[in-house]
Amino acid sequence: MSDQNAGTPRVYIARHGETEWTINGKCTGKSEIPLTENGIRQVEGTRDVLVGPNKLIDPAKFAHIFVSPRQRAGDTLKLLLGETEMNELSDGGKITVTADIAEWDYGDYEGITPKEIRARRKENGYDKERPWDIWVDGCEGGESAEEVSTRLDSLIERIQKLQEPRLQDRQAGDVLLVAHGHILRAFTKRWLKYPMDSPFTMMMEPGAIGALSYAHRSISEPSILIGMGFPLGAD
Repeated sequence: MSDQNAGTPRVYIARHGETEWTINGKCTGKSEIPLTENGIRQVEGTRDVLVGPNKLIDPAKFAHIFVSPRQRAGDTLKLLLGETEMNELSDGGKITVTADIAEWDYGDYEGITPKEIRARRKENGYDKERPWDIWVDGCEGGESAEEVSTRLDSLIERIQKLQEPRLQDRQAGDVLLVAHGHILRAFTKRWLKYPMDSPFTMMMEPGAIGALSYAHRSISEPSILIGMGFPLGAD
Protein backbone atom coordinates (compact mmCIF):
# COMPACT_ATOMS: atom_id res chain seq x y z
CA MET A 1 0.00 0.00 0.00
CA SER A 2 1.12 3.58 -0.54
CA ASP A 3 1.97 5.72 2.50
CA GLN A 4 -1.42 7.38 2.01
CA ASN A 5 -3.19 4.05 2.43
CA ALA A 6 -0.86 2.45 4.98
CA GLY A 7 -3.30 2.97 7.86
CA THR A 8 -6.35 1.70 5.99
CA PRO A 9 -8.29 -0.90 8.03
CA ARG A 10 -7.83 -4.46 6.92
CA VAL A 11 -9.91 -7.59 7.07
CA TYR A 12 -7.71 -10.60 7.74
CA ILE A 13 -9.15 -13.98 6.77
CA ALA A 14 -7.73 -17.02 8.56
CA ARG A 15 -8.46 -20.61 7.63
CA HIS A 16 -8.38 -23.24 10.36
CA GLY A 17 -5.51 -25.70 10.43
CA GLU A 18 -5.47 -29.14 8.87
CA THR A 19 -7.98 -31.85 9.85
CA GLU A 20 -8.21 -35.47 8.75
CA TRP A 21 -10.94 -34.49 6.33
CA THR A 22 -8.93 -31.69 4.73
CA ILE A 23 -6.21 -34.28 4.08
CA ASN A 24 -8.74 -36.54 2.36
CA GLY A 25 -10.51 -33.71 0.53
CA LYS A 26 -13.85 -34.40 2.19
CA CYS A 27 -16.44 -31.64 2.40
CA THR A 28 -16.54 -30.55 6.03
CA GLY A 29 -19.43 -28.31 6.97
CA LYS A 30 -21.20 -28.91 10.27
CA SER A 31 -19.16 -31.96 11.28
CA GLU A 32 -16.85 -31.37 14.22
CA ILE A 33 -13.51 -32.68 12.98
CA PRO A 34 -10.56 -31.67 15.22
CA LEU A 35 -7.25 -30.24 14.12
CA THR A 36 -4.49 -32.74 13.53
CA GLU A 37 -1.13 -32.33 15.25
CA ASN A 38 0.18 -30.99 11.96
CA GLY A 39 -2.79 -28.62 11.79
CA ILE A 40 -1.85 -27.24 15.20
CA ARG A 41 1.74 -26.73 14.04
CA GLN A 42 0.51 -24.96 10.90
CA VAL A 43 -1.40 -22.40 12.92
CA GLU A 44 1.41 -21.97 15.41
CA GLY A 45 3.83 -21.32 12.56
CA THR A 46 1.53 -18.71 11.06
CA ARG A 47 1.15 -17.07 14.47
CA ASP A 48 4.88 -16.96 15.15
CA VAL A 49 5.60 -15.22 11.86
CA LEU A 50 2.59 -12.93 11.42
CA VAL A 51 0.74 -12.29 14.69
CA GLY A 52 1.81 -10.16 17.64
CA PRO A 53 2.97 -6.69 18.68
CA ASN A 54 4.89 -4.94 15.89
CA LYS A 55 4.08 -7.76 13.48
CA LEU A 56 1.90 -7.65 10.38
CA ILE A 57 -1.20 -8.61 12.37
CA ASP A 58 -1.18 -6.72 15.66
CA PRO A 59 -4.04 -7.71 18.00
CA ALA A 60 -3.93 -4.22 19.51
CA LYS A 61 -5.33 -2.95 16.19
CA PHE A 62 -8.36 -5.25 16.15
CA ALA A 63 -11.74 -3.57 16.14
CA HIS A 64 -13.48 -6.95 16.10
CA ILE A 65 -13.04 -10.67 15.48
CA PHE A 66 -15.68 -12.91 13.92
CA VAL A 67 -15.25 -16.68 14.27
CA SER A 68 -17.19 -19.66 12.96
CA PRO A 69 -19.07 -21.77 15.55
CA ARG A 70 -17.13 -24.90 14.55
CA GLN A 71 -14.61 -26.11 17.12
CA ARG A 72 -11.74 -26.28 14.62
CA ALA A 73 -12.17 -22.55 13.98
CA GLY A 74 -12.36 -21.72 17.68
CA ASP A 75 -9.23 -23.76 18.37
CA THR A 76 -7.45 -21.98 15.54
CA LEU A 77 -8.35 -18.59 17.01
CA LYS A 78 -6.99 -19.65 20.41
CA LEU A 79 -3.73 -20.78 18.82
CA LEU A 80 -3.38 -17.56 16.83
CA LEU A 81 -3.96 -15.20 19.75
CA GLY A 82 -2.91 -17.07 22.84
CA GLU A 83 -5.06 -17.39 25.95
CA THR A 84 -4.18 -14.03 27.53
CA GLU A 85 -4.80 -11.95 24.39
CA MET A 86 -7.98 -13.85 23.60
CA ASN A 87 -9.38 -13.31 27.09
CA GLU A 88 -8.67 -9.57 26.92
CA LEU A 89 -10.38 -9.24 23.55
CA SER A 90 -13.33 -11.36 24.70
CA ASP A 91 -13.73 -9.33 27.89
CA GLY A 92 -13.71 -6.20 25.73
CA GLY A 93 -16.61 -7.52 23.65
CA LYS A 94 -14.46 -7.82 20.52
CA ILE A 95 -15.03 -11.49 19.70
CA THR A 96 -18.26 -12.74 18.10
CA VAL A 97 -19.04 -16.36 17.29
CA THR A 98 -21.39 -16.26 14.32
CA ALA A 99 -22.97 -18.68 11.87
CA ASP A 100 -22.62 -15.94 9.23
CA ILE A 101 -19.05 -17.17 8.70
CA ALA A 102 -19.69 -20.89 9.27
CA GLU A 103 -18.61 -23.20 6.47
CA TRP A 104 -20.92 -23.78 3.51
CA ASP A 105 -23.66 -26.20 4.56
CA TYR A 106 -22.89 -29.17 2.31
CA GLY A 107 -26.08 -31.01 3.22
CA ASP A 108 -26.16 -34.41 1.50
CA TYR A 109 -22.55 -33.92 0.42
CA GLU A 110 -21.13 -33.73 3.93
CA GLY A 111 -18.17 -36.06 4.40
CA ILE A 112 -17.61 -36.95 0.74
CA THR A 113 -15.23 -35.59 -1.87
CA PRO A 114 -16.09 -33.45 -4.93
CA LYS A 115 -15.26 -36.45 -7.14
CA GLU A 116 -17.77 -38.56 -5.23
CA ILE A 117 -20.35 -35.76 -5.41
CA ARG A 118 -20.07 -35.57 -9.19
CA ALA A 119 -20.35 -39.35 -9.51
CA ARG A 120 -23.45 -39.42 -7.28
CA ARG A 121 -25.12 -36.61 -9.19
CA LYS A 122 -24.39 -38.33 -12.50
CA GLU A 123 -26.02 -41.51 -11.21
CA ASN A 124 -29.07 -39.42 -10.26
CA GLY A 125 -29.34 -37.97 -13.77
CA TYR A 126 -27.99 -34.50 -12.99
CA ASP A 127 -25.34 -32.39 -14.74
CA LYS A 128 -25.79 -33.64 -18.28
CA GLU A 129 -24.54 -30.36 -19.74
CA ARG A 130 -21.57 -29.73 -17.41
CA PRO A 131 -20.02 -31.06 -14.18
CA TRP A 132 -21.35 -30.01 -10.76
CA ASP A 133 -20.08 -26.63 -9.65
CA ILE A 134 -20.78 -25.60 -6.06
CA TRP A 135 -20.64 -21.89 -7.01
CA VAL A 136 -23.60 -22.44 -9.36
CA ASP A 137 -25.42 -25.53 -8.13
CA GLY A 138 -24.96 -25.34 -4.37
CA CYS A 139 -25.54 -28.48 -2.31
CA GLU A 140 -28.56 -30.80 -2.16
CA GLY A 141 -30.00 -30.75 1.33
CA GLY A 142 -27.69 -27.86 2.19
CA GLU A 143 -27.15 -24.29 1.09
CA SER A 144 -27.49 -22.75 -2.33
CA ALA A 145 -24.96 -20.22 -3.54
CA GLU A 146 -27.61 -17.53 -3.11
CA GLU A 147 -28.17 -18.44 0.53
CA VAL A 148 -24.46 -18.32 1.26
CA SER A 149 -24.18 -14.97 -0.51
CA THR A 150 -27.04 -13.52 1.55
CA ARG A 151 -25.48 -14.32 4.92
CA LEU A 152 -22.05 -13.14 3.82
CA ASP A 153 -23.47 -9.86 2.52
CA SER A 154 -25.02 -9.31 5.94
CA LEU A 155 -21.66 -9.83 7.62
CA ILE A 156 -19.88 -7.57 5.14
CA GLU A 157 -22.39 -4.81 5.82
CA ARG A 158 -21.71 -5.18 9.53
CA ILE A 159 -17.93 -5.04 9.02
CA GLN A 160 -18.09 -2.01 6.76
CA LYS A 161 -20.28 -0.10 9.23
CA LEU A 162 -17.63 -0.84 11.83
CA GLN A 163 -14.71 0.21 9.64
CA GLU A 164 -16.14 3.18 7.73
CA PRO A 165 -15.51 5.76 10.51
CA ARG A 166 -11.97 4.47 10.89
CA LEU A 167 -11.19 5.12 7.24
CA GLN A 168 -11.10 8.81 8.08
CA ASP A 169 -9.95 9.03 11.69
CA ARG A 170 -7.16 6.41 11.23
CA GLN A 171 -8.02 4.68 14.49
CA ALA A 172 -7.29 0.97 14.84
CA GLY A 173 -9.93 -0.81 12.83
CA ASP A 174 -8.68 -4.20 11.67
CA VAL A 175 -11.07 -7.16 11.60
CA LEU A 176 -10.16 -10.85 11.79
CA LEU A 177 -12.30 -13.68 10.43
CA VAL A 178 -11.46 -17.24 11.46
CA ALA A 179 -13.32 -19.81 9.42
CA HIS A 180 -13.07 -22.32 6.58
CA GLY A 181 -11.78 -22.75 3.06
CA HIS A 182 -14.95 -22.50 0.99
CA ILE A 183 -16.68 -19.81 3.00
CA LEU A 184 -13.61 -17.57 3.09
CA ARG A 185 -13.25 -17.79 -0.68
CA ALA A 186 -16.97 -16.99 -0.98
CA PHE A 187 -16.48 -14.07 1.40
CA THR A 188 -13.68 -12.76 -0.79
CA LYS A 189 -15.89 -12.87 -3.88
CA ARG A 190 -18.68 -10.98 -2.14
CA TRP A 191 -16.22 -8.48 -0.58
CA LEU A 192 -15.11 -7.63 -4.11
CA LYS A 193 -18.78 -7.46 -5.20
CA TYR A 194 -18.36 -10.43 -7.55
CA PRO A 195 -21.28 -12.81 -8.09
CA MET A 196 -20.80 -16.23 -6.56
CA ASP A 197 -20.49 -17.89 -9.95
CA SER A 198 -17.80 -15.51 -11.21
CA PRO A 199 -14.74 -17.38 -12.55
CA PHE A 200 -12.38 -16.08 -9.88
CA THR A 201 -10.26 -19.03 -8.82
CA MET A 202 -8.62 -18.89 -5.39
CA MET A 203 -6.57 -21.18 -3.17
CA MET A 204 -6.17 -21.07 0.60
CA GLU A 205 -4.04 -23.54 2.52
CA PRO A 206 -5.00 -24.80 5.99
CA GLY A 207 -3.64 -22.45 8.63
CA ALA A 208 -3.20 -19.64 6.09
CA ILE A 209 -4.07 -15.95 6.40
CA GLY A 210 -5.13 -13.56 3.63
CA ALA A 211 -5.96 -9.87 3.68
CA LEU A 212 -8.62 -7.55 2.26
CA SER A 213 -8.93 -3.79 2.56
CA TYR A 214 -10.17 -0.66 0.75
CA ALA A 215 -8.56 1.13 -2.21
CA HIS A 216 -8.07 4.88 -1.78
CA ARG A 217 -9.45 4.65 1.77
CA SER A 218 -12.92 4.44 0.23
CA ILE A 219 -15.73 2.29 1.62
CA SER A 220 -17.04 1.97 -1.93
CA GLU A 221 -13.80 0.39 -3.17
CA PRO A 222 -13.33 -2.87 -1.26
CA SER A 223 -10.16 -4.54 -2.49
CA ILE A 224 -7.86 -7.51 -2.05
CA LEU A 225 -4.30 -7.04 -0.85
CA ILE A 226 -2.19 -9.08 -3.23
CA GLY A 227 1.04 -8.03 -1.51
CA MET A 228 1.94 -6.66 1.91
CA GLY A 229 5.04 -5.22 3.52
CA PHE A 230 6.21 -6.80 6.75
CA PRO A 231 6.97 -4.35 9.58
CA LEU A 232 10.23 -4.74 11.47
CA GLY A 233 9.75 -6.02 14.99
CA ALA A 234 10.85 -4.00 17.97
CA ASP A 235 14.42 -4.54 19.14
